[in-house]
Amino acid sequence: MQRRHLLLGLAAASAAAALPARAAEFRELKWEELVPKDWDPLKDLQGMGLGAPEGSGLNDADPKAQAMLEKLREIWDKAPTVPAMDGRAVRLPGFVVPLDETPAGLTSFLLVPYFGACIHTPPPPANQIVHVHAKTPVKSRTMEAVWVRGKLRIERAASSMGTSGYRLDAVGVEPYVERR
Repeated sequence: MQRRHLLLGLAAASAAAALPARAAEFRELKWEELVPKDWDPLKDLQGMGLGAPEGSGLNDADPKAQAMLEKLREIWDKAPTVPAMDGRAVRLPGFVVPLDETPAGLTSFLLVPYFGACIHTPPPPANQIVHVHAKTPVKSRTMEAVWVRGKLRIERAASSMGTSGYRLDAVGVEPYVERR
């Protein structure tokens, strides 16, 4: 029995050691750091008439415009991530797009870099959408600005609001307050 308690205690200590204890120990990220420096999302759209003057006369009903939007969505859903970010303890600001909610609060949501992302179409590229899994339910509203702390992982997930390229296991979510 004593050995079992010791093993459980070691497992708990190991899990606790996986993440920093204080908010200051989480590296603050900028959204640009989640995008590979050499990624050009428009390179595969060349020749489709996106630039002026060929693309300037397109309207939403034009089949060419629809084809471009579908191609863009495919490129953005497969947007590459930055391997060096996997497993990092980070702090990231963004806007909340609710996914799973209980009476106690949100258990998962998308974190996006700008107001209105994922609410309007098209959503941002997958490397600019983070799927947050909250350790404890979070009281938050749609498009509320927050800081999220936790362990960042590379994990692609599709939802009705967009495809995320990262997952953040949150240990803390606070209202956004700009630093001076």
